[in-house]
This record gives sequence, structure tokens and C-alpha cells, in this order.
Amino acid sequence: MKSRRILFSWIGHTDMRAMAASLPADRQAEVLKGLSPPTPLAGQPGPIRCLLDEEHFDEVHLLSDYPASKAQAFVKWLGGSPILHPVKLANPTDYAEIFRVVDAELAAVVSVPRADRLDLCIHLSPGTPAMTAIWLLLGKSRYQPASFYQTHERRAWLTDVPFDLVVDYVPQVLRDADARLQALSGESPQDVRGFESIVGDGRSLRVAVGRARRAAPRDVSVLLLGESGTGKELFARAIHDASRRRARPFVAINCAAISRELLESELFGHVKGAFTGAAGDRDGAFQEADGGTLFLDEVGECDPAMQAKLLRVLQPPENDPCHRVFYRVGDSKPRTSNVRIIAATNRDLLAAVAERRFRSDLYYRLAVITIKLPPLRERRQDIPAIAAALMGRINAAFARQEPGYVHKKISITAIEFVRKHPWPGNVRQLFNTLTQAAVMTDGEVLERADLADAVAEVPGKDAVDLLELPLGNGFSLEDHLERIQKHYLRRAMEEAGGVKKRAADLLGYRNYQTLAAQLERLDVDP
Repeated sequence: MKSRRILFSWIGHTDMRAMAASLPADRQAEVLKGLSPPTPLAGQPGPIRCLLDEEHFDEVHLLSDYPASKAQAFVKWLGGSPILHPVKLANPTDYAEIFRVVDAELAAVVSVPRADRLDLCIHLSPGTPAMTAIWLLLGKSRYQPASFYQTHERRAWLTDVPFDLVVDYVPQVLRDADARLQALSGESPQDVRGFESIVGDGRSLRVAVGRARRAAPRDVSVLLLGESGTGKELFARAIHDASRRRARPFVAINCAAISRELLESELFGHVKGAFTGAAGDRDGAFQEADGGTLFLDEVGECDPAMQAKLLRVLQPPENDPCHRVFYRVGDSKPRTSNVRIIAATNRDLLAAVAERRFRSDLYYRLAVITIKLPPLRERRQDIPAIAAALMGRINAAFARQEPGYVHKKISITAIEFVRKHPWPGNVRQLFNTLTQAAVMTDGEVLERADLADAVAEVPGKDAVDLLELPLGNGFSLEDHLERIQKHYLRRAMEEAGGVKKRAADLLGYRNYQTLAAQLERLDVDP
């Protein structure tokens, strides 16, 4: 197979000094400012040009933390068609910062599908010693095999680096940890019993499924961590389905959706007359889930009193980790059940523990095994498959409700829009967007514009992520800002119970007349 040679290099001080030697005196001073030494390099081509004079590369990628004007001037002076990668470095000797930057740039280029075999070449000479060290680390581990070049004055050569980081120098403990990680991520989720409904094949998802698979057959508590909409309940059900409890009940309780007064009754049950409205005895979730699994969603929303009650129930005898003893509300007789606990939260519970907003003893009862679910924006390679699976669910549901319903498809341009969108509300927001587009579109194919219109009406997690929407392809800043305004106007009116004066206060308007004018201008139904 034909190979495509790709060169990566930093633009270094010596390269800039070589360019400066060819410039008029007034331009020289501008280019040399901040360089060490701040003198032109007469009679020498500089490291990058020296290498390009000796070797041919199909692509040349240059990393630069110089001001844009300097970097672009260098690329023009160098000639050919090098690809410039502007980056920001607060400290060019900071190994961690350099690693993050170089790894991201390498990954972005190397991951592009190519018909030819990739031959990665790295120029070690330009840049700081820390930059050289990071090139070696990455070229000998994550991106191996890589070829390394060095230059000096007018000489360029392929240099042999006589060691293999992975085999020779990585400590055994790290190799063991990596082996465990590979074992966890070795199978596609769809090939793991109980996890067939989880769509995607990315590494982060595989690791999460691998950890969940290890935890499933053991009666240990599991804490699922992740943003809203990442599929924590789906994962909890998968763990239950992969466990020996699969034939017994799976009961889910959203701790954030139930008032504090009623949550105790929902969990533990109550007896007749325990409180106003308790017309009869009622079993709670702990009783209903006997022999099975209880999923406590958004457990971080529990108030201190409920945390204390949960802690008492989650302290089983040492020989039976799922034995639960609890009291129904208004009852003096203890009841028992055998329940495995899976909890979930979108909060940073360790930070809440440090701030004394969440009990540390309860945290460690819940977090025997922790599994972090990746947000959708970190699973971009999975998004087309997820969108297709969700569209299938939507089509099936609509077909049951509407005889003669014609199944909708997602166009290629719409898939590209879906893949690039940040999805702050994660899978839940994607599902709602596809549902709305399917309802509002007459044709059989959902186009990019259909999804763009729908996504604007489906709020995500927060407004910060809305700053990362992809530009071009029909993007309109004016329309986007208008949609954001409409969203917050509706939200304020809803939270204010329709009272304009209170809604105006929530939005920071000086008076409710301003709010009324905005509602009318944007045609928002109050």
C-alpha cells in the first residue's frame, strides 16, 4: 500500500531568525522582537527549510504559538503548502500544557480517514527542550511508529531513537493499568449481555460498559456519574439486566422530581393516616424492589434529613450487603427487603462532601463502584449511530399511533449537523430535537434546516454551550440570538407563574413594560 508522509514540527526561534535575515531592516525588528537571541540568522535556512530542502513530505503541519501575523509571514516565506496550526501556550516549557496541545493536534490530523497508509514524521529540532521531549513521548507511545528527524545548519538526517517507551520504560504498574483498561474496553457494548440497547462503540463508552459489566454480577452499590441526558437510567437498567437479579423488579425513583415531604413515603411506604392524604397502607420502592434493583436517580438532590434516613437503610449486616431494614412512614414495625442500589447524579458529589452539603458516609455507601458516562460531545464518532437508533424508536412510536405513517430518514447534511452540534442536553436533547423535527416536517427526509429549527426550540443544559454552535452552513447569528431570547422569555414567564412583573425581575429588566414589549416583538405567547 502506498504511504503518505506527514511531517509535524514546531516553528522555532531559529526558523524565525532565518526568515528575518531575508527581510528589510524595518520588518526584521518586528519579527525578531521577543526571540532569543534577537538577531537574524544570515547564511542559514533554519531547521524547517533545511529539512524540506532534503526530504519530501506529502503534508507539512506546523505548530506555532507566535502571533498570527508572524506565523503567517513564516509560512509564506517557507513556500509550498504547509498547514499552520495556531495554538496558545502560556508557558513553552510546561510539559503538561505542551502535551495537551500536541496530542490534540496530532489526533485531529491522524484520525482523518485516508486511502494511503500514514507515515508520521516528526521534526525534533525546532522548539524548546520540553517540546522535543513531548514529541518523543507521543511518537514512541500513542502515535508509534513515528520517524524522527533532526537538523543542524544545512544538514538534515533521520535519527534513531533506540528505545521503546511502551516496552522498555513504562513502569509495570502503568502497563498493568493499561491492560485492565484494554480488557474493560475490549468488546463492543452491543456484544455484552444486558447492554445490547446501548448504542456506540467509542473508547470512553467501551470503558464505561466494561466497568459496568464487571460490577453487574456482584451485589455492590454503583454510582453513575454524568451530565443530564447521558443515559444514566439506561445504564442502570443494563447493569440490572446483566446481573443475577434480572428476573426481579427494577424500580427507578427520581429524587429530584419528588417533593421532600413525599420522597420518604415513595422510598419506604406509609401506613394509613400517617399524613394528610394517606388513605391506606402503601408499599414504597424498597419493598417493591425486593430481590431486584433500586435506582436512585439524582441522589445528590436529597436534603440532609433524607440523606440520614438513606444512610441508616444502606448500612446492612456484613454478611449480606443488600439486606435493608426500614420503617414505613407512621409505622413502628420494621420491614426488610433485599435490594441492590444503583444511584446516579449529575452533580460533583465529592465537592458537595467537601462543602458539607452531602454526607461523606452516605457517599461512600453509594460509591463502592463509580462509573462515569461520557457526554455526547465527547462521543462524536457515535453520534450518527445514536441519531439513527433514536430515529428508529421515533418512527416505531409514530407508526403505532398513526396508521399509514411514513418513516422519516435523516439526510447526509442533517447527520453532519447532528455530528458537529455540541448537544449540551446530551442524548435527551438529541432525541427531543429529532422528535420535534419529525413532527414538524412534512417530507420523508429530515434536512439540516429541519434539525436546526428544532434544536433551537429544545433547550439544553446551559447557555454556555450555545457559544460553541458550528458556524456556516446557514448559521445566522441574529436568528440564533433571537431564539435564545425567546427561550429565556418563555422560561421566565413559566417560573413567574405568568406574572409579568416577577418575570421582569427574574430577567433583570427595570420594569415589566420592557418585558411586555419584548414578548410582543418576538411573538412569544405569555
